[in-house]
Amino acid sequence: MAKLRPATKVPPGRKPLVWLHGEIKTPPFTAEGRQEAGLLLGLLQHGERLGMPQAEPLPNVGPRCAALRVRDADHNWRIMVRIDADAVLILEVYAKKTKTIPHEVIARCQQRMKQYDAAVKEAKKQSGN
Repeated sequence: MAKLRPATKVPPGRKPLVWLHGEIKTPPFTAEGRQEAGLLLGLLQHGERLGMPQAEPLPNVGPRCAALRVRDADHNWRIMVRIDADAVLILEVYAKKTKTIPHEVIARCQQRMKQYDAAVKEAKKQSGN
């Protein structure tokens, strides 16, 4: 499993971002695309619910899952996320090239969520909670 990379310092009232896979940097994102992605992720951190056209719900990936839609110069990016009560999980970042989400992307996201949930459960068990 990829190393969990939570945001370093999260202000009160904001959920941390937990990166299970992917990154958003220039390149391959343009500066504008990176800013749009950051804005959308920031809204999720503050508890906003996003709908089309910024985000599409993905119940076929899992509960509380969505794809943020970032239109950038030559690409349409998708940032696959799961919104938990205590964090926003980044499951996958990819350039959209087909009408539907590739089955491999869905499978990877589901596997990452399963590993994350198991790691959280084990950490709680070891801390006595």
